[in-house]
Amino acid sequence: MLNAAEIAVLRQLASEYAQAASLGGQGERRQRWLNLNHLRGERPLVLIDQIPWEEMDVDGSLDCQVRDPYWRGVETNLRQTLYKWRHMPADMVLDPYICLPRPICSSGWGIGVEETLAFSSPETEVKSHHYINQIREPEDIAKIHTPQITLDAAEEAAIVETARRVCEGILPFRMVGMTMHLGIWDSISMWMGVENCYLELMDRPEMMHQLMETLTRGLIDMVGQLNALQAFDIHSHICHCSHTYLEDLPVSEEAVSANAWAFGLAQLFTSVSPAITDEFEVAYMRRVFPLFGAIYYGCCDRLDDRLNVIEKLPQVRKISCSPWSDRERFAANLDRKRYVMSNKPSPAFLATPSLDEDAIRADLRRTIRAAREHDVCLEIILKDISTVCRRPQNLWRWQEIAMEEAQR
Repeated sequence: MLNAAEIAVLRQLASEYAQAASLGGQGERRQRWLNLNHLRGERPLVLIDQIPWEEMDVDGSLDCQVRDPYWRGVETNLRQTLYKWRHMPADMVLDPYICLPRPICSSGWGIGVEETLAFSSPETEVKSHHYINQIREPEDIAKIHTPQITLDAAEEAAIVETARRVCEGILPFRMVGMTMHLGIWDSISMWMGVENCYLELMDRPEMMHQLMETLTRGLIDMVGQLNALQAFDIHSHICHCSHTYLEDLPVSEEAVSANAWAFGLAQLFTSVSPAITDEFEVAYMRRVFPLFGAIYYGCCDRLDDRLNVIEKLPQVRKISCSPWSDRERFAANLDRKRYVMSNKPSPAFLATPSLDEDAIRADLRRTIRAAREHDVCLEIILKDISTVCRRPQNLWRWQEIAMEEAQR
């Protein structure tokens, strides 16, 4: 239960959000994303996400006051969204409603992550881990069980009742479901350890095929469960840190996978051949991706050397060009009539006490030049930011530079 003071805090934040979302420029911002996502983009669009929030507070505006875990999460999201809007809006869009997550639970895969801490720093929240191999033999695959998805109807009813008190007279709210993470190799890496994955792909590929078959069937079953609950996200217009506005999606108000975006990736495959990506990732995800309305593909993986393989995947609308990709080769090889080039600048530029603005500008210009030379629609998504060296102004200034270059 929220007390009167907590309700007042949330209503104040909702009012601030509503005021920002009602500004006249939001429609133009939304239209720019529609144009980009339909490959009619006129300039690169810029967003910033996955921020080291523990380093960002400069005025107390990020300090939360609500105690209830669910509503504290809502408060946190509102505070962070408003902070970004004030200090580094770039091309972000604020929809004219608040998104509230539905109380969806998963039983998990039946196998947890066992790890030891390899390295941590008092300067950041980021840690490195050593993962303990739990799939040593084919028999260990039997430990894996398809997650069972449940929706707590009573809890959702309570959330809706409270949301009416919070939002009444201010702006609407929408209950939003899941955006599905289809990058199952991330989970495998944590269950086995990255090095063990590489060894088994070489030494016992049949075991890894058995593992992927089990997990692929599990993913398909999960999609079916979520469809039965109508528990996909069709309202937030965000997938993997990118805006997902489309004229042809969703086709209805049913919160099912055919109306939703999902994202896929296989980050550890940066260090394997394109043929292995084809055999152990694409062959399986080709069975999962058709269940969705649209797919964002890639994260920190290098893909410029295997775009012809990734293009076999159905429903993909955006492909990640990570800092590990050769951006000129990526732009040259990308099918510009099918995909948006989703560039990820290196966040290392921000991890210094003082910014090298010339280097940042040169990096952005190189990316924009590569896209323009090949008539590719480009978005620039700064994410995976581990640290700004406790200087929030680094991130604010990066945004200013990025917008200057995008609008040149």
